[in-house]
Amino acid sequence: MANSFKYKAVDTSGRIVEYTQSANSKEELIHMLREKGFTPIKIQAEEQSSKDLGEISLFAQKVKLKDIAVFCKQLYTMLNAGMALSAALDTLGNQTENKTLKKAIKEVYSDLQTGLQLSQAMKKHTKVFPVLLITMVEAGEMTGNLDNVLERMSTHYEKENKINSKIKGAMIYPIILSIVAVGAIIFMLVGVMPTFTDMFASSGVDLPAPTKLLMNMSETIKNYWYIFIAVIAVIVVIFKRYTATITGKKQYDTLKLKLPVIGSSVTNIATSRFTRTLSTLMASGIAIVPAMEASAGVTDNQVVIDGMTKVTEDIKKGLSISLLLKSMNFFPPMVISMISIGEESGSLEDMLSKTADYYDEELEATIQKMLSMLEPMLILFMGVVIGFIVVSMMLPISDLASTV
Repeated sequence: MANSFKYKAVDTSGRIVEYTQSANSKEELIHMLREKGFTPIKIQAEEQSSKDLGEISLFAQKVKLKDIAVFCKQLYTMLNAGMALSAALDTLGNQTENKTLKKAIKEVYSDLQTGLQLSQAMKKHTKVFPVLLITMVEAGEMTGNLDNVLERMSTHYEKENKINSKIKGAMIYPIILSIVAVGAIIFMLVGVMPTFTDMFASSGVDLPAPTKLLMNMSETIKNYWYIFIAVIAVIVVIFKRYTATITGKKQYDTLKLKLPVIGSSVTNIATSRFTRTLSTLMASGIAIVPAMEASAGVTDNQVVIDGMTKVTEDIKKGLSISLLLKSMNFFPPMVISMISIGEESGSLEDMLSKTADYYDEELEATIQKMLSMLEPMLILFMGVVIGFIVVSMMLPISDLASTV
């Protein structure tokens, strides 16, 4: 049964195109695109059967970037040691711990026995192996440089995993603190406030405005909590659907770039991903135009993706890469300078790699700076809100004591 897929690819002229097309599987669509001379960047199924969804979300173990990095590293080590590709895959299929990756490797090994190339076999498992990795493996097969390509991709995914770990680790404390703050506020409004409400009602004391406001909030949350949950759920769904569109994502990405501290973190992350991926692709023999398009896609930032479309069109006219990237007004001046030096000295790949390493380190400093601002802001917010609640409850008690 044919499914509808939305795909983004680089066409034969080097431009990014987005279309929806029917195919029996992602592998079949990738094959169709390859025959046209297109380079796939992103493929997403618009509809999936309930059976497929169940297999993916309920039973299949997720393959993480760390798993892919280890796979590339181990396969490179075996090939570099002189082991045959089929024997290396057979060994990996037996010792890999991730069950989803283990199954995919064994199926790739079986396909190799039927005469398929590694890239062709991997195309059947695009939910496991990233499209970028498959493209690089295919380039390695064409140039006879597969082991070196695998080594580069291992380093690439190790650094990508390191960035993701830094981001997730940095957000753990603010998220926990936010949950505790919201929980404490709701507990005081719903659990503590009703006790004082009954006491105030029986005392006959004229309540101050802050106390009346707090009592109304307490009653509203207590009686209509389900409405609040429903409204929040609707807002989240609308937000996700809107940011899933190209226009919505671009507006959201633009907003993130304008936020203090967060904007610099987003820029550093995108810069690191772009320069590292571009360096890896160019070192593997990928042409500059499709390499830049694919690198922009890896950033997952619509501002970069849209800006890169114009840049790649002008590159074909023979204009300088550094000048064109500067015209995007996105990348920091240091990136432009490094790329300019790389162009002049003929060492663009090396300069891109060094730039990516620098911004990996810079990202850690930016994250620490962001945390140093977020933590006191959250604590201050929590203190102000809880302080307001306590004062609002104590004011009537003070008036009641004065009356007595």
